[in-house]
Amino acid sequence: MLPTLTPDDESKPVRNADGERVGRVIAVEDGTAAVDPEPGLTETFLSMLGWAEVDDESGTYTLQSAAIAEITDDEVRLTEF
Repeated sequence: MLPTLTPDDESKPVRNADGERVGRVIAVEDGTAAVDPEPGLTETFLSMLGWAEVDDESGTYTLQSAAIAEITDDEVRLTEF
């Protein structure tokens, strides 16, 4: 079963599988998060995370539940990268 994002997850840091912070959850709607990436992440790395398309208005990227390994009280941890 995939982890489900809720509005309670807003403002949590997003970390890759190695524990490196890659962004922060800005908003959650219908189980999908808008993530503000950490400054300096390259387009290649963003693409590897599945964040290929930016929302031009907010500057955020979409995070789907399939990319999440776990959601804790303190963070959202990705499955890869």
